[in-house]
Amino acid sequence: MKHPPRGRGFGRPGGWQQADVPDAADASDWFGGRLPSDWFDGSASVEVDREEIVVIGTLPKPDEAESDATAEGRVARFRETTRSARMQIADEAEARYGRKVAWGVKVDDKTALFTHLAVPVMTRLRQPERKVLDTLVDAGVARSRADALAWTVKLAGEHAEEWLAELRGAMKKVDDLRTKGPKL
Repeated sequence: MKHPPRGRGFGRPGGWQQADVPDAADASDWFGGRLPSDWFDGSASVEVDREEIVVIGTLPKPDEAESDATAEGRVARFRETTRSARMQIADEAEARYGRKVAWGVKVDDKTALFTHLAVPVMTRLRQPERKVLDTLVDAGVARSRADALAWTVKLAGEHAEEWLAELRGAMKKVDDLRTKGPKL
């Protein structure tokens, strides 16, 4: 197999992570058509990245107010009674999209994820960046550098969401134009 030269070549940088993963632009529609209509109150949210598809649905509200323990019991019941069907749907989606499928539910303002990936990410940090992580660990904000880095990324994502959404939109436009171009 011939490898492209180093540097800025055709397509996005990132190599195999993007090149070998099937397109999942229609995943939300596919799950919308595949999921049983009585599982969730409304449509499930479907989030996709390179490794994983996360499907989160809102459980129907009970007729009366419920305690935290009752809500936890409803989540546990849903998880257990839908397990085999969720596994079958996940197998179909994994074959179609080349990604693992994680499941979760929302009850009121709480989200419970059943299974999800924690993907290791290789990074090299210089001392000033390591000091930031170590400060978070020393202050008890995080248990480890890995937790501190995850916390920092989450915080940055919350504060840059509008910019990241705009960037994702621009990348989608580039992908759309690329698919309209000549096939090599």
